[in-house]
Amino acid sequence: MLAVYKKELRSYFIGPIGYIYVASFLMVSALVFIYTNLYSGTTDITNYYALLLYLFVVLIPLLTMRMLSEEKKSKTEQILLTSPVSLSSIIAAKFFAAFTLFGGTLLLSCVQFSALYYGDSSPNLAIVVSTTFGILLIGSAFVAIGIFVSACTENQLISALLTMVAIAITLVMSILSGYITFTPLRAVVRWLSIFDRFYAFTYGYFDFAALIYYLSITVVFLFLTVRVFEKRRWE
Repeated sequence: MLAVYKKELRSYFIGPIGYIYVASFLMVSALVFIYTNLYSGTTDITNYYALLLYLFVVLIPLLTMRMLSEEKKSKTEQILLTSPVSLSSIIAAKFFAAFTLFGGTLLLSCVQFSALYYGDSSPNLAIVVSTTFGILLIGSAFVAIGIFVSACTENQLISALLTMVAIAITLVMSILSGYITFTPLRAVVRWLSIFDRFYAFTYGYFDFAALIYYLSITVVFLFLTVRVFEKRRWE
């Protein structure tokens, strides 16, 4: 598993994808930070992360669009299907490689928060840590969704577009719930909403239920990815 993890992480920087992702993430996050904090003169990073979440609709597919669709297109997926390493370990290694790049870039972007500590007021460190942790959890769920979509098609563009749609749907559930008049359905939509579960972290609270929810999404989509390949193995 470790060898696959290193190979996948290295592959991001053999080609341009890794550099494009890191550069795009840091540039976009810097612009969002300037707009939501420096320009507005506030130390509250809630709006910064809320807006950044919507930008993940475009950023996350950059990480996952080629991860398994490329294997299928180049016919190297046969190596995966016949490898002595279990499919679960291979998929997990690919996930951790993508998540490492996502998490590392996110944490690197947090350096800009230091600019908020030079004014008359400074952000609450507990809120900064808990909010960043919440974003990492959401990112893990989005990466898992993207890997699953990538396993279902050999076209990278289709993989990216479908991942964008899937992530966008999870983000707009909170908005849609406000237009649903049927109470039971509204409750279900709000329960599924990624945004609603994120709010606790923005107040500096560690929400254990949200932790389980985000990890469950991650595990479920990775499990479904493994099932996709197991199905192909027997075809």
